[in-house]
Amino acid sequence: MAKKSLDTTFLHYGIRKEDLSMIEVLCTEHQLDFDWVKDDLLKEFHEKKIRNQDMDDKGIEKLLKKPC
Repeated sequence: MAKKSLDTTFLHYGIRKEDLSMIEVLCTEHQLDFDWVKDDLLKEFHEKKIRNQDMDDKGIEKLLKKPC
């Protein structure tokens, strides 16, 4: 029986490790900086969600305008 543990990727980014791998492939295909997407978008969005801070259109726009 395989031992289940917490997915640290999910804890930090709000998505599973396998999904993050897929996002990395998509970033490469579309010439996006994966570290920017991961750390500046996904992680920050997840942290705000954990703190029950709503992300409206302006908040998302602000995240997207952050420099890479």
